[in-house]
Amino acid sequence: MEIGGRTALVTGAAAGTGRAITRRLLAEGADVVVADVVPSDVGRFVHADVTKLDPELFAGVDILVNNAGGGHQPPNFPAPGWEVKLELNLRAPMLATQYALERGARAIVNIASSAGNETTTHAFPEYAAAKAGLIRFTTAYETPPGVRINCIVPGWILTERAQQELDAMSDAERAAAPPAIPMDAIAAQVVRLIADDALNHQVVVL
Repeated sequence: MEIGGRTALVTGAAAGTGRAITRRLLAEGADVVVADVVPSDVGRFVHADVTKLDPELFAGVDILVNNAGGGHQPPNFPAPGWEVKLELNLRAPMLATQYALERGARAIVNIASSAGNETTTHAFPEYAAAKAGLIRFTTAYETPPGVRINCIVPGWILTERAQQELDAMSDAERAAAPPAIPMDAIAAQVVRLIADDALNHQVVVL
């Protein structure tokens, strides 16, 4: 797919990885709709809570990047924390995909997490389970002709918050921490998955 001239909607794009993806898509010539609850000065901002999506938000969208998500708040208790994070990290991107496809979108990229691709215990099991579901949704959904859906499964991303966490660590803690993935590396993979028409149901683990 030629990205230039297309309309892309990126959820959770006001900061961090979503902002990096937005910048890269803009550089590729796309008109980018930034759907977030926090205002953004990059792209075409639309206030949107992905847990309360308006289907008409997706009118005219060619490309959807399901980036919005989170695993740290609220606390990981069965109620209300588990329900909220399942809503944010699994149900919301599935509904966004449905609404976008109903309105003509041709390329979907889901941003999952290594938490959903591991078999060890996790501090936030509901987050890990939701991201595992998002990965499986990507591989299980039989897309209509001309539609592609792919997924990126990153480890620890070097967002602004991650950098703050690194800065607060001792030298020993920093040395033991896994290498953080640059946000631009995520954005580059998003572009590759959108642009290459041969890629469908791909799960790219970073």
